[in-house]
Amino acid sequence: MSTKYPIISVTGSSGAGTSSVKDTFDHIFRRENVTAASIEGDAYHRYDRDGMKQMMISEAEKGNNHFSHFGPTANLFEELEKTFRTFGESGTGRTRRYVHDQEEADECGVPPGAFTEWKEIPENVDLLFYEGLHGAVITEALNIAQYADVKIGVVPVINLEWIQKIHRDKEDRGYSTEAITDTILRRMPDYIQYVCPQFNETDINFQRIPTVDTSNPFVARWIPTPDESMVVIRFKNPHGIDFPYLVSMIHDSFMSRANSIVIPGNKLDLAMQLILTPLIMQLIDRKRRAS
Repeated sequence: MSTKYPIISVTGSSGAGTSSVKDTFDHIFRRENVTAASIEGDAYHRYDRDGMKQMMISEAEKGNNHFSHFGPTANLFEELEKTFRTFGESGTGRTRRYVHDQEEADECGVPPGAFTEWKEIPENVDLLFYEGLHGAVITEALNIAQYADVKIGVVPVINLEWIQKIHRDKEDRGYSTEAITDTILRRMPDYIQYVCPQFNETDINFQRIPTVDTSNPFVARWIPTPDESMVVIRFKNPHGIDFPYLVSMIHDSFMSRANSIVIPGNKLDLAMQLILTPLIMQLIDRKRRAS
């Protein structure tokens, strides 16, 4: 962790909703005049789209049907750790961008499914903001979690996570339900080994829980709305968190444990604003004092 060059890491699985959380952070950054350098977890995949397809075929021929983006062999964990470490030490580092679709391709000048060239993170930013799969990962060989000053987990219950992924991949990427199901099954060992353990490291977890039936996520016609959900917010260290204030400000919320508050799903953005804004401003205040 670094006082002069803070890092915020938002971690969640595919379909968890980390992009929506990033939107809330971006709003806070704009409102509070905070300059953040944003990097994406997808930028640290080892293979582009075509290369990943070829590797999955190759691994399957060897009997490995669980080669996935969730595990270390398909990612540049060492490069991500280096980016975190270097930024924490000197406020710089390098990153790139994975181009998801034609809109991004038009913007970046490379085809969908490819990477842009590596480039240096801009100097004189207030903090580094990461959003992706592995912002708090720890393996026998490395520890990315240790470099982040604030680690946020986005962890809907598993059926809801799958519903969100299925709908996103069908509507935005044109995949069939069968193809998405195969992806979920292929990723499961890496999900258990490399994604879930990160949520022991995160400082705050936001877990959305639907209040409607999601028993079979593979045939769900709609994603449960915020009005059809509750959110459990768990603090790893509740010291200094003003829970009475949060309960008073967020109507129909309540404490479920000494370190957890439950809120209506449609109050998530408000809760994030109330909880995250002070944390961000504390980082900025420490940075400015150190400088």
